[in-house]
Amino acid sequence: MDDLYEAVGAATHAPSVHNTQPWRFAVQDEGVTLRADAARRLDTVDPRGREMLIGCGAALGTLRLAVRAAGREERTRLLPDPDRPHLLAEVERGAARPPEPSDLRLFAQVRTRRTHRGGFLAEDVPAALIAELVRDADLEGARLVPVSDAADRAALAALTQVAEHVLGRVPALARELARWAPAPGSSRADGVHPGAYPAAPARTEPHFPARDFARGRAWGAADDPGDGTGAVLLLTTTGDDPADWLRAGQALQRVLLRAADAGLAAAFHTQALELDDLRAFLERHFTGGAHAQMLLRVGRTGTAPPPPVRRPLADVLD
Repeated sequence: MDDLYEAVGAATHAPSVHNTQPWRFAVQDEGVTLRADAARRLDTVDPRGREMLIGCGAALGTLRLAVRAAGREERTRLLPDPDRPHLLAEVERGAARPPEPSDLRLFAQVRTRRTHRGGFLAEDVPAALIAELVRDADLEGARLVPVSDAADRAALAALTQVAEHVLGRVPALARELARWAPAPGSSRADGVHPGAYPAAPARTEPHFPARDFARGRAWGAADDPGDGTGAVLLLTTTGDDPADWLRAGQALQRVLLRAADAGLAAAFHTQALELDDLRAFLERHFTGGAHAQMLLRVGRTGTAPPPPVRRPLADVLD
């Protein structure tokens, strides 16, 4: 039973939009159930809960990995009860089995992985590592598409700039962002705190803008030392329903842990995916009709961001 609580503790270190941590767990004799905490959904920007379930999928992927790393088989059922839509998964641990070295390497990155919100150092991400990331996403039922063409990268950057501008003009979205971006000195155990983003973000070329968590104030950590874009990647799925969002989240976390194992971090740019018309345009022209679930950049940072805040385990356990 203690191993299962440790697995849940690891799962809480998964990434989620605005660090909302939208999950709840219940530990049973030989398994864990995962539910979505709908009270933490971004109602204005994420009314369907797509981004919420991607975060829950990342937590689910971490939970599964933790069970395997502890030397047990794991069996997972997605969306096991149609009458309980917020019940996302049941994970059961099975017989003892020596953990795979790859699982141990990935699990070692769970608590050290960080989200980056700035530029990267001006160095290329090795092609061999990109190929590994693509394979990792495929193992979880998603597809990771490297965007290497300079014109395509510029177009995706431009879409992100347009989306950031449009979202910034919607008062309800500004209030929602403010809700999850506390002021300096806050003791909250969720949200994006000022130490998690630079006070003066570098302008990459092409420029992928970060969200304005400071909302025009002089908040944030030290200036961003890197102005490189890094590798630009699109995570896609063939479908676009809750099961696909959960698969995308599991694939995303596996990709992030693999990148962290190589000393790299990731920056997320979901602005264009939060506007239906821009998301449809992006899918029509850049993914061959597949459903875009995440746009991210991967690279090496010049500084180590601080550990993200996390809710106490008691707050997420039923």
